[in-house]
Amino acid sequence: MTVQFEIAALASRHDRKSFSCGVAPLDRYLKEQAGQDIKRRSALCYVACPQGEDRIAGYYTLSAGDVALKDMPDDIARRLPRYPVVPVARVGRLAIDKEFQGNRLGAALLWDAADRALRSEMGVFALAVDAKDEQAAAFYRHFGFVAFASNPLQLFLPLATIAKSE
Repeated sequence: MTVQFEIAALASRHDRKSFSCGVAPLDRYLKEQAGQDIKRRSALCYVACPQGEDRIAGYYTLSAGDVALKDMPDDIARRLPRYPVVPVARVGRLAIDKEFQGNRLGAALLWDAADRALRSEMGVFALAVDAKDEQAAAFYRHFGFVAFASNPLQLFLPLATIAKSE
């Protein structure tokens, strides 16, 4: 049986207490910090819930950010304005509850974040992520993300690339 998910902004009705992805800092963030970040508008949090339920199967955060132009690969940097930094939409956290891991929900959340970045009404060059480890970096590379030269765990995907694939 295939589970259908609804992705929406985190709200008070969502059950954060039962979420467990197996990574304590990611679990703790959703349960204790996400609401404060939303109130402060430092990050927005989006959750995937099985259709008709308030149980959280996965979540990600999205915020505005920037990256240094000098950290971009030369072939991309040459095509960008010569500002010191490039605006990006940053996926700060992405986690899937243990019960739902292995079902491509992480990919669905990643593309939801990309879609929201594409639809934003502000200038954003790329979707950027900070992978927590090499396994997470491999996940992002699988979807075409490229590592910054200065840090292989920081990756980005130009939104123009995403727009072409739609």
